[in-house]
Amino acid sequence: MDQSNINIKNKRASFDYEFIETFTAGIVLTGTEIKSIRLGKASLVDTFCIFEKDELWVRNMYIAEYFYGSYNNHAARRDRKLLLNKKELRKMQRLVKETGYTIVPTRLFLNDRGLAKVNIAVARGKKQYDKRQSLREKDDKRAMDRAMKGE
Repeated sequence: MDQSNINIKNKRASFDYEFIETFTAGIVLTGTEIKSIRLGKASLVDTFCIFEKDELWVRNMYIAEYFYGSYNNHAARRDRKLLLNKKELRKMQRLVKETGYTIVPTRLFLNDRGLAKVNIAVARGKKQYDKRQSLREKDDKRAMDRAMKGE
C-alpha cells in the first residue's frame, strides 16, 4: 500500500463546527501506532484537543492495536501529544480562551516523508439552523450534479 494515500478525515467535524483557522501539527506516536496508521486503521470520530501545561494534546483518537504487536502494543485510545511551534500554540490558546471556541482534528495523513501529521482547526460550534443550511446546500449540489449528468 502506498503510504501517501493514507488520508483519514473527520467528516462529522465540518458538519458540527464552523472552522475559523486551521493548522498542521506533528503527532508523537509509538512504533506500533505508526504501523497501524500506515495500514489505515485509525479514526478521528469524537476526537478533540485540549491544552495541558502549555502543550496541546489530542484526546480520544482511535488507532487500532497493531496485529503483529507483542507485549509492547499501544493502548487504542490514549492521549497523544501534538507538535506545533510556540507561536502557533500561543495563538490557539488565545483563541480557545474566548468562549465558544474549541480545537478539533479534521484530518490525519502521512506526509511525503512518511511522518504522521494531523490537520487541526480552531472551530466554533454550529447552531441547529446552520446545520440545516449545510444539509440543504449539500442536497442542492447533489441535485445539480445529477441534472448535469442526465444531459
